[in-house]
Amino acid sequence: MAACIEQLRSGMAAKPLSFNLDQTLFADPSTIYKFVELSTAFRRVNSEELRDELWAKMREEARKDVEQEPVLGSYYISAILAHDSLESALATHLGYRLATPSLPGSNLAEVFLAVLQEDRAIRAAVREDLRAIKERDPACVSYVQIMLNFKGFLAIQAQRVAHRLWLRGRVPLALVIQNRVSEVFAVDIHPGARIGNGVLLDHATGTVIGETAVIGDNVSILHNVTLGGTGKATGDRHPKIGDGVLVGAGTHVLGNVKIGAGAKIGAGSVVLKEVPEKTTAVGNPARLLGGRENPIKLTNIPSLTMDHTYEWSDYVI
Repeated sequence: MAACIEQLRSGMAAKPLSFNLDQTLFADPSTIYKFVELSTAFRRVNSEELRDELWAKMREEARKDVEQEPVLGSYYISAILAHDSLESALATHLGYRLATPSLPGSNLAEVFLAVLQEDRAIRAAVREDLRAIKERDPACVSYVQIMLNFKGFLAIQAQRVAHRLWLRGRVPLALVIQNRVSEVFAVDIHPGARIGNGVLLDHATGTVIGETAVIGDNVSILHNVTLGGTGKATGDRHPKIGDGVLVGAGTHVLGNVKIGAGAKIGAGSVVLKEVPEKTTAVGNPARLLGGRENPIKLTNIPSLTMDHTYEWSDYVI
């Protein structure tokens, strides 16, 4: 099977793919070659991509998956192995996942690829997100599965592109991308929101993030979480989530409130006020606690500085 894959790939530049892609994400096989060519040119200009170990690892994972499940051959070749860069594969995959009959996947893929080519920061953020998910999600078995099947990852990458378009004044297109992500992935992130690197949206279903929300680096957010407004304010009206925060499932953080670095929000909590650094907030309305080893209300503690390492199990109250 590995030899078959390499034989197929070696002939791609010279002639169209000989296998049927009707059952894959791609309605028009010719678009694959266009993105392969664009990606190849991109890699020549950006030499750091030639040493992209994460992309090499993803391709190796894809080959092993096809050897184990030959039925996935056409899908994996068109989605991963036909591409020379992570950017090309991601842009094409997102484009066709978000396409509609009147909004072709090839057009969307061009938009995604153009932004990824131009923005080094987004390219770095994509890789940090992949590493974060692989390290923090115990259900994650490979990078290639993140790329193809983790809708939280895909939703964030689409939002990164939409955010760049939003900042450039391309508001209608940014909002269309937001709407399609909401419809396809059940994740609604406004293109105005600012998202850091190494972010994990675990499961992701039902996640809503408002326009003026800010999410720091290395944040983990479980499903059915709202980072929204109270409905009583305008302007800067959404939460600011610090680095390393863990937000439990079913949580609602409402208003322009700050969640300090390293804080944890327990599952099902409703947070309306600031949560200090390295502090746990639980309940509806949320009350503040110390770490798991020191469950004391912070109102009784003169100093809010605590040294506590939080585990994934901490958010289960």
